Amino acid sequence: MAKIVVHITGSVAAFKAVTVVRLLQKQHHQVRVVMTKAATQLVGPATLASLTHYPVLTDLWKPAAAGQIPHIGLADWADYSIVVPASADVIAKLALGIADDPVTTTLLATPTPIVIVPAMNTHMYHQAATQRNLAQLRQDGKIILDPVHGQLAEGYTGDGRMPEPATIANFLNDLMASETTLANKTVLVSLGGTVAPIDPVRFIGNRSSGKMGWAIAKAALQMGAHVIVVAGRISINLPAENDRLTIKRVQTTQEMYEALAKEFPKSDILVMAAAVADFQVSSYTDQKIKKHSADQTLDLHLKPAVDILKTLGAQKSHQIVVGFAAETQAVLQNAQQKLAAKHADMIVANDVSGQQTGFNVDDNQVTLLRKDQAPETWPLTSKTAIGQRLMNVISKMME
Repeated sequence: MAKIVVHITGSVAAFKAVTVVRLLQKQHHQVRVVMTKAATQLVGPATLASLTHYPVLTDLWKPAAAGQIPHIGLADWADYSIVVPASADVIAKLALGIADDPVTTTLLATPTPIVIVPAMNTHMYHQAATQRNLAQLRQDGKIILDPVHGQLAEGYTGDGRMPEPATIANFLNDLMASETTLANKTVLVSLGGTVAPIDPVRFIGNRSSGKMGWAIAKAALQMGAHVIVVAGRISINLPAENDRLTIKRVQTTQEMYEALAKEFPKSDILVMAAAVADFQVSSYTDQKIKKHSADQTLDLHLKPAVDILKTLGAQKSHQIVVGFAAETQAVLQNAQQKLAAKHADMIVANDVSGQQTGFNVDDNQVTLLRKDQAPETWPLTSKTAIGQRLMNVISKMME
């Protein structure tokens, strides 16, 4: 049984939130409700107060008992919060950190998991701004239950319809169940790219953003694991450390190897999502290399860097070791060779030659390769969804 705060916003699907509340109560959860002013035009707060036997928060400025701050009280009380339905307006505010109504103010103060269920007109949903806001919320660690394709209030079909209440209640229950799947396990995740310094100013690097690796780390955190992130050069913001999240920053392949090797023996799972530099400059120059003429050329001699996945894979005892293969050609063939050579339990192959998948984008399309199993290709989807699905597969492998 969990303590759940249901946040209702001004989408026409607000009437379905009443059924969501009732279903959660039937599953023996304690439920409280917060509503925006727009939501109260669609559903009466008295109905929800009657169901929950608790006042509905609809006004930040309504007098409260001395010493009480209702929205902070609810934020601290909640084990989980769900925004159902989530309007485009509230989604935008949450993405920007705006707190100007009971829902956004309570959620900004909420430290526990937040599920967002968008529901709106299909054109509003597909607007670049809305998709950008949802992507930001995913990056911030919010959990998005995507809308479905179906009949809309406007009388035509399209994307943006809120899932049925039973689907929403089951999703939330599955989320709560998954949070103990990796309890007492340590997941080690590398992400971003490593660099090969040439001189104090220049380096050889790659375009890895760290998005895929962080999606995996977030999924592991949601499943109850202690997560150690070893981050190379990234273009995303990582959150502050906490009692279940440790972050180590590195630059070079050698630094990443040393950080991972230190943590590997006490880890249960290693996911090498980082784009590791395979080579390093043979002779690093400790002074900036100067150009003296317009036709001057520069020859760089490279030597192999440490093969992190192969080295750690050969040392594994109880660990599950997962590597990534970012390829531009012969993707499955190269990934299959990597699976055999690196002592990995799984290789996640992806084609980074296009515009839709790979580096610095929010979506990916991957194929899982495991020994003595046929390749398993997943459809194009968000990196967040892939991270969650991948960690579910890995947790089953541990069983």
